[in-house]
Amino acid sequence: MRSKSPSWMLLCVGLIIAVDLSQASEQGKKFLGYEKNPWPEIRRQRIQQLLPAAMQRAEVDAWMVICRENNNDPLAVHVGGENAGGTAVFLFLRSESGIRSIVLSPSGEATALKDMGLHDEVSILKRGSEVWQQTATLLRESNPGSIAINSSARAAADGLSYTQRNHLQAALGENLSARLVSSEELVVQWLSVKLPEEVEIMRRAAALTEQLELEAYGTIVPGKSRDADVARYLKQRMAELGVEDAWAPDQNPNVNSGPDRGHSHATDKVIQPGDFIQTDFGIKVFGIWSTDVQRFAYVLAPGETEPPADAQRKWENARRGSRIALAAMRPDARGFDVDKAQRDWMAQVGSVYVMWGTGHPVGYWAHDVGPALSGAQRSAEAKGATARTLQPGQTFAFDGFFSWEYQYRGQKAIKTISVEEMAVVTQDGAEYLIPPQEELVLIHARPFTQK
Repeated sequence: MRSKSPSWMLLCVGLIIAVDLSQASEQGKKFLGYEKNPWPEIRRQRIQQLLPAAMQRAEVDAWMVICRENNNDPLAVHVGGENAGGTAVFLFLRSESGIRSIVLSPSGEATALKDMGLHDEVSILKRGSEVWQQTATLLRESNPGSIAINSSARAAADGLSYTQRNHLQAALGENLSARLVSSEELVVQWLSVKLPEEVEIMRRAAALTEQLELEAYGTIVPGKSRDADVARYLKQRMAELGVEDAWAPDQNPNVNSGPDRGHSHATDKVIQPGDFIQTDFGIKVFGIWSTDVQRFAYVLAPGETEPPADAQRKWENARRGSRIALAAMRPDARGFDVDKAQRDWMAQVGSVYVMWGTGHPVGYWAHDVGPALSGAQRSAEAKGATARTLQPGQTFAFDGFFSWEYQYRGQKAIKTISVEEMAVVTQDGAEYLIPPQEELVLIHARPFTQK
């Protein structure tokens, strides 16, 4: 019999992971080992340590984020503007001595911004004063060569509304308006790299994500439990722990014991012996950091103690794909190259075509900004985000793929093993955030009692 890591022991009747997490979020304290939300201090470090280099790489001299109530900029929380009421301008000016940050804020929020201590200067806008004219005055005084604004095809860098832009350009005039550039490159350069403290938070959150998935697998009764039952269990545990969904709540988690469904909701399909079960699940902790982890299980038939040889071979092919992808992740490698390394393996072992890319950045969103570990399934050339190179501190969620055709209810269907891990790029390669799944979670057939 194959040796199994203790993390992947058989899930038998009534087995639930032993660690009690029910008090993890009590009064918002000691969550994942933290006495308080670490974001305020980490945000300060990110502005001081990472923003200057990001602005330099993006060739940006000034960057402004316009915040407002009810329809705020996607990056408001990253610059301290999450509590904006009236329109406020967060301006970052780059010089040889570093970054100078200035906020033009309505008086109602200015005191809190000063108390935050995040910015060099908070200038109070008196009631009835014109924020756009004061912004233009500041920019004329500093005379930057390029001024980045959040206007982009990328959602994270597209917070500036059409009306705001019109007001801004009218105040700036033709000369300064000609210097406006999209902040997309700056946003990607800045947000894609995580501080070591952030990687540690994501590491702990990923471990929690995995643990909850294993708990959920322990509740399954083959022939009775439905995919949606497993999803409901995970939702219940999220509520108990006080964590949020990493993506659209109706599609998180996606528990699927049938043919591929892509990004979708769990259905009422009954879980049967012989099924591979995919759970695609992510949580958001402290309202900031997201995870994206998939764990796969196999439902044993009565009398079986391990998967049939063919099922085990499919699993091993997918697991090997993950290891190959991780080995290709290193500084200065393109996202395309990581995808291509796994595609070559998939072709070698006879996987059918998989439409999804190998991986994507993960962090502030489940699908964060940065290089896309993708492209080789569509083209022979790296383009766009697939041509971006990896940098130390970037974090990714990525899959080990193996896909095959089979008959499901009399029709041809596709099933894909896509065990999804999280990793961080290091100075000389990449490492998993948590130990990767080595063996299928095995679920025994067991009787159930009708209530």
